[in-house]
Amino acid sequence: MESSASPPALTDEQRLAELGYKQTLNRAWSGFSNFAISFTIISILAGCFTTYGQAWNNGGPIAISIGWPLISIPILIIGFCMSELVSAYPTAGGIYWWAGRLGGPVWAWFTGWFNLIGLVAVVASVDYACATFLNVVLGLYEVNIFGINFGDEAHILSEVFLLFALILLAHTAVNVRRTHMLSLVNSVSVWWHVVGVAAIVLVLIFVPDGHQSFSFVFGHRINNSGFSGAMYWFYVLPLGFLLTQYTITGFDASAHISEETHGASTAAAKGVWRSIFYSALIGWIVLLAITFAVTNVGGANEALGFAPTLLVEALGSGWGKFVLIISVVGQLFCGAACLTSASRMCFAFSRDRGFGRRVSSKLSTVNSERVPIYAVLAMAAAALIITLPALKGNGENVPFAFFAVVSITVIGLYIAYVIPVFLRWRKGDDFQPGPWTNGKKYKWMNSFATFWVVLITIIFCLPFTPAAVPWNSEFTWEAFNYAPLTVGVVILLAWIAWMTSARKHFTGQVREIDLEKDIGPPPEVGPAAP
Repeated sequence: MESSASPPALTDEQRLAELGYKQTLNRAWSGFSNFAISFTIISILAGCFTTYGQAWNNGGPIAISIGWPLISIPILIIGFCMSELVSAYPTAGGIYWWAGRLGGPVWAWFTGWFNLIGLVAVVASVDYACATFLNVVLGLYEVNIFGINFGDEAHILSEVFLLFALILLAHTAVNVRRTHMLSLVNSVSVWWHVVGVAAIVLVLIFVPDGHQSFSFVFGHRINNSGFSGAMYWFYVLPLGFLLTQYTITGFDASAHISEETHGASTAAAKGVWRSIFYSALIGWIVLLAITFAVTNVGGANEALGFAPTLLVEALGSGWGKFVLIISVVGQLFCGAACLTSASRMCFAFSRDRGFGRRVSSKLSTVNSERVPIYAVLAMAAAALIITLPALKGNGENVPFAFFAVVSITVIGLYIAYVIPVFLRWRKGDDFQPGPWTNGKKYKWMNSFATFWVVLITIIFCLPFTPAAVPWNSEFTWEAFNYAPLTVGVVILLAWIAWMTSARKHFTGQVREIDLEKDIGPPPEVGPAAP
């Protein structure tokens, strides 16, 4: 990408003041730390393991070996589009703020709510998946503590939910501490992911007794969805792409942390696209190593592609524990970073009165260590609440609600991502870029990104199994994909709130500094609120 011919560089505080905000948060993050939080949230040790079964059952090895790199390309293009925006507007509000700047308050309002529901869902899904894997590890060690026996198969869902609540509590405790410590945690996380992945790949290469053939990994098809084989290419296989689309998400964190990053106009922009690129590359290596190690295809199908089962089958109990522990620790890092990102977005949205005056005043408060403590607590509580349905599952202890949360994460976040990308495309050459820009390439990149998000939104709103099709004789509410219903409810409630009250108080931004009165507003200021 290229640098624009811009005026002499402003300090971070000057640029933030130019955008209308005081330096409230502690600017203690380096460019590497900014990259680290998005890389940690993407977390190949989380998504690649927790949603491996989604691709295995809906497409099989080719959905993993070929689907992963192919789907990574449009995600990287979306990342480039977002990098240009964060370079121009390095604020904690990130996505909704860009939408308001480019399109006006109503665009900011809906973008903000999509981003919020997506971030809450990603906190919930990551921490719940981490609890699921931790439950498997404790079961392998036959842990029995305080009357809770993780070694048997009784009360699995309640045990997982208990672990989920404890993990969420731990992440909350970490996030109310000093910002410098969070930066350090995410920097350590990067090296854990790199070294941990290297260790896992080496184990998967040298420990198994045998490996699958190249033709199996790159050519074998599997359809465990229940839909007919005739639907494989245009319906079943696209459902398997959720593995990639869910794993490589959350990179908006680099934008939400921009007010805490040195040299944010450049560092945050690089943090977005680099986190996608390196995650895609390293994640593909991990996925190939796992798939080559799966020699018992029948057993894998019976386990529905559940990664812990596949790993223990391929490596034995000892090495299986080793790999799962590395994954669990990576997921713990990921969940902590997700809550950081969600809380910063909540802080920024409340700073601009996205929750009304009274609630917003509370959520935008920072403590003596300049941490938005109430925003942290609110996002953690919301993640806990939306995961309550996971206490209920079918006879095989499958929490269907969890898979809906995964879809909500992808749909909510990517819709939020693409709204300002579309608005920047619509703005055309009138857009004033920052020091990092896509140049003239924005025309095809932003239009393609918009098309791609529309496509995946449709795909991930579809039923994942015949039992989820309402007019099917096998239909059950347990299997129903609640993602479109949840997203629809968010749109409806956001619209009602906008029409009844929000349009009277939400202008997209509440300026704390009127610096632009002296320098004049930039050409891309959106219209005033109705």
